[in-house]
Formats: sequence, structure tokens, C-alpha cells
Amino acid sequence: MNFPALPSNLQSLKEAIAYLRSPKAIRDRCGQLFELARQDKLSHFRCDLTQLERVANYVIQVMQEQYPDGQIPFHSRWQHFEVGGVPRLAQMDRMLAGLSSVDRAVTQFDLAIASVLLDAGAGDRWLYCERETDLIFQRSEGLAVASFRMFCQGAFSSDAHQPLQVDAQGLQNLSEATLAAGFQVSAENPLVGLAGRVALLQKLGRSLLAFPQMFGDDNPRPGNLVHYLLQQSHNQQLPATTVLHTVLEGLGNIWSGRIEIAGVNLGDVWYHSALEQESSRKRAEEAKEAVFNQLPITNYQLPTPDSLVPFHKLSQWLTYSLLEPLQALGLEITGLDDLTGLPEYRNGGLCLDLGLLQAKRSDIFRQAHSVDSEIVVEWRSLTVILLDLIADEIRRQLDTDAAQLPLVKILQGGTWSAGRRIAAELRPDGVPPIQLQSDGTVF
Repeated sequence: MNFPALPSNLQSLKEAIAYLRSPKAIRDRCGQLFELARQDKLSHFRCDLTQLERVANYVIQVMQEQYPDGQIPFHSRWQHFEVGGVPRLAQMDRMLAGLSSVDRAVTQFDLAIASVLLDAGAGDRWLYCERETDLIFQRSEGLAVASFRMFCQGAFSSDAHQPLQVDAQGLQNLSEATLAAGFQVSAENPLVGLAGRVALLQKLGRSLLAFPQMFGDDNPRPGNLVHYLLQQSHNQQLPATTVLHTVLEGLGNIWSGRIEIAGVNLGDVWYHSALEQESSRKRAEEAKEAVFNQLPITNYQLPTPDSLVPFHKLSQWLTYSLLEPLQALGLEITGLDDLTGLPEYRNGGLCLDLGLLQAKRSDIFRQAHSVDSEIVVEWRSLTVILLDLIADEIRRQLDTDAAQLPLVKILQGGTWSAGRRIAAELRPDGVPPIQLQSDGTVF
């Protein structure tokens, strides 16, 4: 679906793209669908806000069990690298001994970016056995450990003398066979979206070459975003939204088969007809007003991207994962809660499993849905807004505020773990309540 440029007297194309890449647009568009849900005007889901206190209580219980001292880290990839109590990051630190703090951060960025882009849902049949420990992991933690081990073995580097890096040539050389071997994929151990993951990293390699101002000229690496972001900081402060904008701009070209506006790939952005109907209603009202005031109305008939809902889940997950290395360099990250909760199946599953969201038809649970289906778009949209409401209720109950308990900590503490726990209590193997047809690039 390719939307034309917006009429110049309504909004410039550049402004429209920038808006759809912003957290404000995520909350705006998800909020529109949430208001329709509150009026019971959506096709697939309704909300029951009387369950909000119950959900917050459940999440608080999980938070206090996991972090009894209240020291909750950010929801980021770094927590997964330590799964099983294995000090993998300390092992890597020893390998990086002698590097400057900035070069260490560049390497950490390399690892985090490659690992997050490999983090889409693995499916419920895949396992990873870590040969160094004989521990077995599934899902996101398994993907984290597998990608960590591949990184340490130099799988993403084109320079045998510099294995601990991700570079443009190394990514473009990555084959499906290499990734399958690294992730121990076989007919008996299938990984959802293997080909999509390889294509994503290969496209990342090409994107590194396309943006030398961000990723460097001589040896383009995703980690060189560290230098770029340091230049964007002011008085040792850096807004979280600046990091997200940088990620979306530098990595926007890697997403396949996505909606475009005038040839610009929007990424994790999807269509919902309810917003199209709402937009058409508003344009009709504006047209009537224009006629009444004798104003030109030709532009009101042109299609606009008002019906699009942005999420940028992996990009925000990546942004959250880049903040800790930046903090280690002495930067203060501001505006943490400008970013949104992550609309994925653990957070969304929490809302469904505890009754905060209710499906209008039972067949929604009996078949797998593509990520562009309006069922999934509704589910994800409502999850974004409900995560904000859950966070507010948690803070109210704990008598704290967003400065002390930002959303990124509530996600970690938190809703993601609570979603996994309630799924395990309700269903064999802890599968999410709604099944997804994943291509390895969204969830």
C-alpha cells in the first residue's frame, strides 16, 4: 500500500513521515482505537477497565517477587544476556579489556542491534542448547544467548582479526546456513522466520553503507551510532526520542513489505479501517464546513495516511536497549516516558488473559493471524494504551511517580514477565492467547 504525498496546504510529506515515526503518533492513533473500544465500536475487541486494578495488582506481585529490593533495570536486551545466572557480559568485558569507554560502547551497540533485530518470535518448538554451559533456553532468552555466542565467535564481522564487531560486509555476507547453524535450526528444531531474519540483517548491512554520517565511512558499523548520538547530546543530556528517531531513520530501509508513503518505508506501521472511516467522517465534516464558508474543497477527497497506526515495536525495544551503554558514557537520558510500551504478545497477552481486553469472538483464538490483520492491529493498539493505564495504576498503588518508576522499568518488572507467567498458568507451554503468523521481523 503506497500513499501519495499529502496536499501541500494540509501537511508536507516530510512532516507526515516524521509524525508517523514519533511516539506521539503511536499514542495518538492507538488512542483513537482505544476510544472506539471504550464505546464498543471496534470489530474484534472491547475493554473492561474494571479489571485494571486487578491487573496492576498482579504485575506488582510479579515485580516484587523478581526485584524485592525495588532496583528494577530497564526493559532491554541486556537482561536476557545474563539468563540462567551466567555472567556472559562479564566474559565479554574481559575480552574488551583495554578499549576506551567509547569503543566499548560501540561494541555494545553492535551486539545489541544485531541481537534485537534477531529477536522476533521464535515459535514454541525452537530450543537453543548453550554448549558452554549445557543450559537450554527458549524464545527471547534463547535468541539472546544464541546471538551473543555468534557475536563472540565473529559471525557478523568480516575481519577475522576483529571478531567482536558487526560490520556492513559481514552482515551482507551472512547466509541462511550460517544463521541456521548458529541458532541450531533443524527440521526437528525449527525457528520461525529464519529467512526473514537473515534478510533483515543483510539489509542492515546495506543500510550501514547508505548512511555514512551515522554509521561511518571507513568501516560502517551499527555501533558507530554511539558517535552520532554523542554529537546529538547537549549538556550531557540526550532525549530518548532522539535515540528512537535515529534508529528509525538509520534502519528504516531494512523492513520488507511495509507500507510506504511516496516510496518511503514506514516500518512497523499498519492500516485499520476504523481510522479510515473516522478520517472520512472528519473530512466530510470539514468539506461541509468548507462549503458553508465558501472555501475550496478539492483536497478533502484525496486519500491521506490518517488510517495508519504506527507501533515501531522492535525499534523501541532496540532504543531501550541502547540507553544503558549511553548512560555508562555519562549521558542523562531524558523523556523516558515519551516512548511507549511495547505492543507484543506478552504485554498484549497479559491484558487478554486477565480480562482487561476481551475478544468479541472465540474464533480469534482458534486460528493464526498475520501481523497486518485488523485483529492484530487492534490488539496491539489497545495494548499500548492499556500499558500506560496499568503503569499509572501501579504508581498510584505504590505511591510513586514516573520519575521514580518509568514505563521502561514497569515493562521489565513488570508487564512482560507477568504476561509470560499468566500464559504459563493458563496454557500448555505458555503460548500466547493469540497465535501469530510471524515472518521473523515484527514480534
